[in-house]
Amino acid sequence: QVKLVESGGGSVQAGGSLRLSCAFSGATDHRNCLGWFRQAPGKEREGVAAISSGGATITYADSVKGRFTISQDNAKKMIYLQMNSLKPDDTALYYCAIDYIGECMRAADLKGYWGQGTQVTVSS
Repeated sequence: QVKLVESGGGSVQAGGSLRLSCAFSGATDHRNCLGWFRQAPGKEREGVAAISSGGATITYADSVKGRFTISQDNAKKMIYLQMNSLKPDDTALYYCAIDYIGECMRAADLKGYWGQGTQVTVSS
């Protein structure tokens, strides 16, 4: 059974930083990638950042490039999302996900599993 558990969300002021963590377990060795997604109220779930299983390929949404950094520690079975220079538009429920086929940037195409989400709220 695959399990993903996010943590690290919270409330910060604009310009602040947060670090999200996601612990993954189960049948994850044959994954194509792990990624972070977010969903704001009334909006579709969108891909934020993705990292291939070996770490060689990293992808970011244009809206977070230069501010967010994704990383993984395969020994600890963790992925992280360092979020700096946060903006009110970053407010959303953040999910980590595993994809066995796709690129971890399109929620509709994901063939894998989701975590339960962690809330990030950025105030102006």
